[in-house]
Amino acid sequence: MFLHGLFGQGKNWTQVAKQLAGQHRVQLVDLPHHGRSPWSERFDFLEAADQVAEVLADGGDPVTLVGHSLGGKVAMVLALRRPDLVERLCVADISPVTYPEGREFPGYFDAMRGMDLGRVQRRSDADRLLEPAVPDATVRSFLLQNLRRDPEAPQGWSWQVNLEVLQRDLDVISTWPEEQLADLPPYDGPVLWLAGARSGYVRPEYDEAMDRWFPRNRKVTLKDTGHWLHSERPELFLEVLRRFLGD
Repeated sequence: MFLHGLFGQGKNWTQVAKQLAGQHRVQLVDLPHHGRSPWSERFDFLEAADQVAEVLADGGDPVTLVGHSLGGKVAMVLALRRPDLVERLCVADISPVTYPEGREFPGYFDAMRGMDLGRVQRRSDADRLLEPAVPDATVRSFLLQNLRRDPEAPQGWSWQVNLEVLQRDLDVISTWPEEQLADLPPYDGPVLWLAGARSGYVRPEYDEAMDRWFPRNRKVTLKDTGHWLHSERPELFLEVLRRFLGD
């Protein structure tokens, strides 16, 4: 099972999943407030993990759970709360720590919520409107995957991601729910901890926290990759993941 990051959707993992589908049954999930999953009044890590756990419980056997960024934190919380559902865990470019609030993400929220959807006739218009605030074309394309034609919306378009709640609760998303998990034992299954060499989400000073919660972790740094390591170097990501799976 694959869990995406903030602003993502389950389908972001499609290419990786296709490469594994010959040997494994693969499931892609939209996290709460993303894609086609329901919205609620707040974002909460325990609630998000429990909702994914409900999907896993319906599947029978425990799984290899792969989570990137926000999805990595949800995956870690799930493994700690329901270790019976997780045979092994892959955490991609995130750590069980609290980060400075939001990093680059507040600007993305402001740009998306500030876009005049009434000026959008086609996707190229949306790309042009977002470009001044998000000059990186790859990031813009990623964010605009959330824009959908919506005949019921006044302007004909709507955001599929819950921008209002996620922006309001960005301080929660940036944290690690240490106090809520304090009474739980560490997860004792095998953990692959992946880091992008050009990303700052996995640092040596975070090793202690990872070892405390996931003592059987093995950290692997992928060269020439940033935060979105599975899309920047998909072949390398797959090679390392396959070794972890025992293929």
